[in-house]
Amino acid sequence: MEDRKAVIVGISGASSSGKTTLARLLRDVFPNTFILHEDDFYKPETELPLTEGFRDWDCAEAISIPDLTRALSHIRAHGTFPPFVDSKEDQNSIGTNPVPSPTIQAARAKVATWQQPGHPGHAVSTTNLRICLVDGFLLYSDAMEAGGVPSQLDAKLFLRVSRERATGRRERRDGYVTLEGFWADPPGYVDRVVWPNYVAAHAWLFEGGDVEGRFDGGVLREKGILAQGDKGVDVDLAVTFEWAVDTVMRRLEEIVGGR
Repeated sequence: MEDRKAVIVGISGASSSGKTTLARLLRDVFPNTFILHEDDFYKPETELPLTEGFRDWDCAEAISIPDLTRALSHIRAHGTFPPFVDSKEDQNSIGTNPVPSPTIQAARAKVATWQQPGHPGHAVSTTNLRICLVDGFLLYSDAMEAGGVPSQLDAKLFLRVSRERATGRRERRDGYVTLEGFWADPPGYVDRVVWPNYVAAHAWLFEGGDVEGRFDGGVLREKGILAQGDKGVDVDLAVTFEWAVDTVMRRLEEIVGGR
């Protein structure tokens, strides 16, 4: 293992697929973990492009990709949250956590046991590695790849969701804290901007471009993206959480073992 300071785990997927909730759950289970939110790299509202007459917060052009890349470089070099990032994302409500407390407690116990002497995670626990979870809706898109974002991620998790569920979740949100104040989705924004943008940016991950169909396994392997390909579209978040815990543990073992 090179002299690294952090392991960076990407968590991507459609808006309202459960990324932020999952990131917060993993942060509470794995020691020495912090979150970097892609949403903290939005450009000022006046610089956002217009789509269907709306200010478009849900496209790559809305994100300052160079600033995100700079933040990831800082994390790799120093293992700390970038001091030049002023996070607003944790001020946003994400609703009730749907994962039962016993499931969370079992995951904490599993990780704690994994870190004990004689267990695979002990070598991980004796390093000074920190874990950074990067929560973002476009992390593996062409624009992010051109900006050098995916190459800085040590693990790439992808969460899927149906249009119906994503729309329902997003429409139940009050809105979002922004640089300028607060944004609430206007009527029609999800159907005319959010979902079409998601499809356009992620169709290449799926057979026939159907984002509610089957993943293209060859593409996932080529890009190193990890997903629950056999679980259907709307996977219970408790199941996803358990999968993510096991996936992060396994990836940490590989990194510390030099694989």
